[in-house]
Amino acid sequence: MNLFPLVRPLLFRLPPETAHRVTLGMLDLAARTPWCGWQRKAIAEDPTTVMGIDFPNRVGLAAGLDKNAAHVDGLACLGFGFIEVGTITPRPQPGNPAPRLFRLPEGEALINRMGFNNDGLDSALENLSRSSREVPVGINIGKNFDTPMDRALDDYLAGLAAVYPHADYVTINISSPNTANLRDLQGGEAFTALLRGLTDERARLRDESGRHVPLAIKIAPDIEEDELPALAEALVEHGIDGVIATNTTLAREDVEGMEYADEKGGLSGRPVRERSTRVIRALREHLPEDFPIIGVGGIDSAEAAQEKIEAGANLVQVYTGLIYRGPTLVGEIAQALAESEPPASQSPSA
Repeated sequence: MNLFPLVRPLLFRLPPETAHRVTLGMLDLAARTPWCGWQRKAIAEDPTTVMGIDFPNRVGLAAGLDKNAAHVDGLACLGFGFIEVGTITPRPQPGNPAPRLFRLPEGEALINRMGFNNDGLDSALENLSRSSREVPVGINIGKNFDTPMDRALDDYLAGLAAVYPHADYVTINISSPNTANLRDLQGGEAFTALLRGLTDERARLRDESGRHVPLAIKIAPDIEEDELPALAEALVEHGIDGVIATNTTLAREDVEGMEYADEKGGLSGRPVRERSTRVIRALREHLPEDFPIIGVGGIDSAEAAQEKIEAGANLVQVYTGLIYRGPTLVGEIAQALAESEPPASQSPSA
């Protein structure tokens, strides 16, 4: 029975961040009940190997919902094939002043300017150590807001070294619009230097541990299409394992006139669907056939997820769609993708 249509109006009466905390608390409680096992068993099996990782299905949770890796077990109950936590910065930081999260129900969208609010690496890794890790967990890392841009690599290297032993993959977030000038790292010499530094450090960590942890770069939907060939070339040249397309957008044309549409921050949800799919399609044209793409942005239905796969994504992630559609969305997407043919660049698990 899907109770979310009854629960959603109650949650939407609460401030968004309060509703967020309440929902995660409810999931934590559910993880301790038989419902969790029943729910996970109801999700279609769709084993897939991407970036060398075995995923039970192709539907993941995007970063941002569980910033401190404190709710992995509860979120796993929903049937995700993988969960991405973060964004985590080396040092704790409070993020931007509230209010900083806004619902746009008419557009089934959110605007956030959270500002990488999190409790820092040590706290997140302690939380993660207490989880049962039923599905692969990606760790999304970023830079502290007060680290100068010319020292940004230092923060990413510190984050990578700390999370490397604990992550199934690591995402480098250089695309949030809520940390000043962060998106400048997506191109030019800054991008090259970042990739070179990260892969050199990953090589050192791999040699020390004997374990290869994939690196994925998360990019913005607002990148100009003529910039994507160079970006794709750099990803391949430096041995990056995957790209996550995309983060939130600064564009507002699809939500003009809606309440909160003029709030600063990144827009997510249905209005970003076409924009992110366009980036995925362009990336697939410029990347090798077997280079993994994780598609995210405006996925609020099985149809929207299938659109990302057809554009060239190997896996998908949801966030805002989950807020508006509820937990049944995970199963609907997993079922639809299990019944569809995977792209040529994706190999099913044995």
